[in-house]
Amino acid sequence: MLVNGTWQENWHPVQAKDEEGRFIRQLSSFRHWITPDGSPGITGKGGYKAEKDRYHLYVAYICPWASRTLMVRQLKGLTNLISMTVVNPRLSDNGWQFGGFPGANDDDLNGAQYLHELYSQADPTYTGRATVPILWDKKTRTIVSNESADILRMLNNAFEAFGQQGPNLYPADLADDIDALNEVIYNNLNNGVYQAGFASTQQAYEEAYDKVFLTLDELEARLSDGRAYLFGERLTETDVRLFVTLVRFDAAYHGLFKCNRYTLIAMPYLHAFMQRIYAINGIAETVNIEHIKAGYYSIKALNPSGIVPVGPAII
Repeated sequence: MLVNGTWQENWHPVQAKDEEGRFIRQLSSFRHWITPDGSPGITGKGGYKAEKDRYHLYVAYICPWASRTLMVRQLKGLTNLISMTVVNPRLSDNGWQFGGFPGANDDDLNGAQYLHELYSQADPTYTGRATVPILWDKKTRTIVSNESADILRMLNNAFEAFGQQGPNLYPADLADDIDALNEVIYNNLNNGVYQAGFASTQQAYEEAYDKVFLTLDELEARLSDGRAYLFGERLTETDVRLFVTLVRFDAAYHGLFKCNRYTLIAMPYLHAFMQRIYAINGIAETVNIEHIKAGYYSIKALNPSGIVPVGPAII
């Protein structure tokens, strides 16, 4: 991690843990907003106005938090407005790095070798982990946001003046329901699989495991009435948040993270939901199973041999 802008130690997957061995995720540090006129957003400072080719995403295909920003970039037709760089999926002793893997990019924008260099550039006194996604401002050469939940909301409505397309992923009439279900899915499933995988005690692991499958069972029942998406026939950001975990489930979470009650295909409605989202135009481009497997199975604390499984062969 970085301490006062200087890299201090080798990368380790467990960001923090409590006295019972529960995995604790680091909070995001950059929480500024892009708005149509550059006025302040919900958090942070103003001055980040929606403009064509001003902003850039740094992402990892392995990372579900980064992948959901890529999904919204596709769904809202922003690929020609917001450029992107994909990091190497294999985690190095210096954290995320650029290039050196098929489908990974060099950092042509800033010339960095490691992602943490961008954090030090944005804040020379930054202390914390260097995470993806990063929403970068090319004009001021700094980080706008590293909080994927905020980035989803920005990409949903900040660029309407530029012919933004696609569904409104956070409609006002569903906002309260979306916020409530987002919280359940995040705590019990999105982050729950990590709490299972990175638990350092049996108790912490079993608590997380139970939350994961309780929530999957509830979502399976919710979709069993034939609805296309979690709130009926309208695609929302909650569907995006769920998809990124489901699409990684069999490839990483079932085996490596020990969430192994059964694979996703045993949950027919969730499996069909995942395939339905995957079939939406542009979404398949945001999923790279080879990056996902290479990245997760490069975590030495969980897979010291470094062997990457051959399967699953299909989504």
